Amino acid sequence: MASLLPQDPTLEQVQAQFGKDRWATNAAGCTVLEAGFGHAICEMELKDTHLNSMDAVMGGAIYTLADFALAIACNVNQEATVSVSCTIEFLSSSRGTKLIAEAKADHPGRSLGFFTVDVTDDTGRAIARMLATCKRVGS
Repeated sequence: MASLLPQDPTLEQVQAQFGKDRWATNAAGCTVLEAGFGHAICEMELKDTHLNSMDAVMGGAIYTLADFALAIACNVNQEATVSVSCTIEFLSSSRGTKLIAEAKADHPGRSLGFFTVDVTDDTGRAIARMLATCKRVGS
């Protein structure tokens, strides 16, 4: 398996490729704002469907956004890559109208990559932090 994207893809190419993630884009409403080697910023406009029985943003919605940003950060200008392990710490409830996830490579690596994804809301409040180990599965 080779790379999912051409070398140095445009934002539109990244959006087209990851728009195929029907759960993240259609169901959850995740969008790509920035993408580059070892870096991605994505957002999710919060809707009633993202809320749990306590009217707080569901952990699964937060995880979905973080995982979506991670997938982009570890696949742009890299061989096809998958997450093999991740942990997420939920820090606070959102008070905003959208969530923003910023994924960064701590060490992109040739076969294993290590990433941090910080999720904030549009008020600047820290919502969650994901740490992930990813494996290069491309040729």
